[in-house]
Amino acid sequence: MAEDFYQLLGVAKTASDDEIKKAYRKLARKYHPDVNPGNKQAEEKFKQISSAFEVLSDEKKRKLYDEFGEDAIKLGFDEKKAQAFRMYRQQAQAGGGAGSGGGRTNFNFDFGGDVDINDILRDIFGGAAAGGGSPFGGGGFGGARARAPAPTRGEDLTTRVQISLKEAVQGTERALSVSRPSRCQRCNGKGTAGPPIPCTVCKGTGQVQVGRGNLRMSGRCNACGGTGGVAPTCPECGGEGVVEEATRLTVKIPPGVHTGSQVRLTGQGAAGEQGGPAGDLFIETEVLDHPSIERDGDDLYMDLPVTVPEAALGAEVRVPTFDGEVTLSVPKNSQSGRKLRLKGRGVPKLKGGGRGDLYLVLKVMVPETTTAEARAAVETLKNAYPTDVRAEIRV
Repeated sequence: MAEDFYQLLGVAKTASDDEIKKAYRKLARKYHPDVNPGNKQAEEKFKQISSAFEVLSDEKKRKLYDEFGEDAIKLGFDEKKAQAFRMYRQQAQAGGGAGSGGGRTNFNFDFGGDVDINDILRDIFGGAAAGGGSPFGGGGFGGARARAPAPTRGEDLTTRVQISLKEAVQGTERALSVSRPSRCQRCNGKGTAGPPIPCTVCKGTGQVQVGRGNLRMSGRCNACGGTGGVAPTCPECGGEGVVEEATRLTVKIPPGVHTGSQVRLTGQGAAGEQGGPAGDLFIETEVLDHPSIERDGDDLYMDLPVTVPEAALGAEVRVPTFDGEVTLSVPKNSQSGRKLRLKGRGVPKLKGGGRGDLYLVLKVMVPETTTAEARAAVETLKNAYPTDVRAEIRV
């Protein structure tokens, strides 16, 4: 039984694609023949982890490997053969008819198409044709055409900034220092330094033979990506094509954002691999609490202290807002808790369509100290209450 591919890469069977990729890169750098010249054990180990990565990095091959294990390799990762083998196992477990004759097992059920279950069983249990080529056809691991690793898009990054409520209402700018993987300037993101030399694994052919015994398959050489050549590793980035870099950026935060809103900076995320495009940078905002104003959606609420005479007789008062001072009319006989609305003085709607409102909640303030004249006025004011103000309270 061949060593389990997951064990070869040192990852769990539940590992993500990114975890598998990182594990392979780490091992490949350690066991690459160019790093271990003349070391046959390292070369063999490199071939093994390359074969494991070839399977586990391919969604369809990995799915079949998880289902059939080593038998998936013998089936050449051919879905038609895999389906036929599934049917064979199901019918065999259910006692499906089979007879023997002339040293050959024959099955009296139809798998459809041009799939021969006897050929599949020979591949699984032995007897595959020797001769250096793949007994499965279709090029085995490598597919129809070898090709170098394709450029891949960089990862999206997220950072968080704190802003005041006023900045959320009016919009603002922030200068940020962001640490991110950036394209290596020395190799322009390619990870190599200088022209390629013939690959020592595939001897410059771009193809390798994998398998064991008489089960041999031709596939793409992972050491050179099927190109037949390996370029020297860039000393600046270690072959990754990216380096960690601190960058200063200025981001405009639009009016109307709330905690959790994201501003997207296209192409300012992590650099892509093999010269691929960079990901995006998302700026997530956290709006801090205001000492005097509360926010509810796009509306704002603020307590407005007024004097007893202003509440009783009505008055024109000056009120500060994020857009400057405004004059507000306090109706006479206003009670504490009464809400007065300033239309369109709230938070701008993030997707357009106007603004919310500013609600001023009246808070009638009684003088903390009183003179003799004030006390006399209050005594006179007592007669202005014709009924008990607490008469309606019930418990």
